[in-house]
Amino acid sequence: MKKNKNIAIFKTHKIRRYYDEKTETWYFSVIDIVAILIEQIDFKKAQSYWATLKNRLKREGNESVTKCDKLKLLSADGKFYKTDVADVETILRLIQSIPSKKAEPIKLWLAKVGYERVQEMNDPERALDRSCEYWQKMGRDKKWIQQRMMGQEIRNKLTDYWKDNEVRKKEEYAILTNIIHKEWSDLTIKEHKSLKDLRQENLRDHMTDAELVFTALAELSTRQIAETMETKGVEDNKIPAKKGGHVAKNARLELEQKTGKPIVSKNNFKRLSKQKKLKKVFQNSNESHIRA
Repeated sequence: MKKNKNIAIFKTHKIRRYYDEKTETWYFSVIDIVAILIEQIDFKKAQSYWATLKNRLKREGNESVTKCDKLKLLSADGKFYKTDVADVETILRLIQSIPSKKAEPIKLWLAKVGYERVQEMNDPERALDRSCEYWQKMGRDKKWIQQRMMGQEIRNKLTDYWKDNEVRKKEEYAILTNIIHKEWSDLTIKEHKSLKDLRQENLRDHMTDAELVFTALAELSTRQIAETMETKGVEDNKIPAKKGGHVAKNARLELEQKTGKPIVSKNNFKRLSKQKKLKKVFQNSNESHIRA
């Protein structure tokens, strides 16, 4: 795990965390979270509370404990010591086991998210509306949103095919997706995100119109080839993934030759989002000044 030292701030409390470049996952110090929930400023007492809770959860067969890793985190004395860390999902599950008034807002949020997910399962249009609203807030124009929605529909049909044909693990989806992406763009997904200076952000949410179109072409081609070949399982589906990606690659190279411009871009929408927020703040400031 590649270490990337960071501190998250919750009100006045510091929470140690590390970013795993390989899995693109944040890991947070469990003891730091526990200390906040039990309102304990004494590190040793918080550590003791966590040790007792961890043993109880193990006896109860709670899987959350087994998902905690150990990393060397910087301590108050300036030295690194091994301590329990967990990803966001595991942290949220552990919070359910700690009686605390500070946990209630998170529990309510979890309940709200769970309810919204159930609503979206019964009415997929809700999820689509939520995504459109999110993209609009990020400053995307109507044309881009239409391209993004089209690409998502094509993506969903591809993953439905995989699901129905013995490709079920999240890791296997990632492997096949990376093959498609590498083939059409000459970059892995990680390399493409690095080019755009992205970390946890969704790569597709920062693609240009052209990148979205070629990604969609690659995934559409992959599904149609897979259906023709009747492939099953991750190994068999690597073949149409490569062939489908190659269809889009040929189209990309031909367009680049005619225009002299590269399709794969380092541009992202982070700056656009910041500019929109600053503009809104400026407008609100002006409105307040006028009213005054």
